[in-house]
Amino acid sequence: MDDPHIRPAVAGDLPEIVAMLADDPLGAARESPDDLTPYLKAFARLDGDPNQYQAVAERDGRVVGTLQLTIVAGISRRGATRSIIEGVRVHADERGSGLGTRLIQWAIDESGRQGCQLVQLTSDATRTDAQRFYERLGFTASHVGFKMTLAAGAGT
Repeated sequence: MDDPHIRPAVAGDLPEIVAMLADDPLGAARESPDDLTPYLKAFARLDGDPNQYQAVAERDGRVVGTLQLTIVAGISRRGATRSIIEGVRVHADERGSGLGTRLIQWAIDESGRQGCQLVQLTSDATRTDAQRFYERLGFTASHVGFKMTLAAGAGT
């Protein structure tokens, strides 16, 4: 088995990315692998934004992991630039192989190359294994997060 290669995602990777997003109890309730239309629209927006990175890990020609990295300029923290890691998924066959660590380390390294002073992420409160994983990698559960779901097209 070859070592995984982390590269920018392309639109052709979306079936595998969406399948990984849907492959857990939370994702199964909110993702729709049968209709890639909204994912293709979202990917086009991401792909056209120089501060967005959708990355995939590929092993033996197969997409086996993914994450999104967003670079955010800011005023707080003395004008610090930060990155946000989202949508981290590892294919079920690869869990426990170290691939998740490799993906997160790629995101941390890329954040440094982009001049970020802070890397942040959130994890659903029910994902206790993921929280332990992030803590092992040096992340601190320092904040309480809040979300609000908006209706499609709200604010337009």
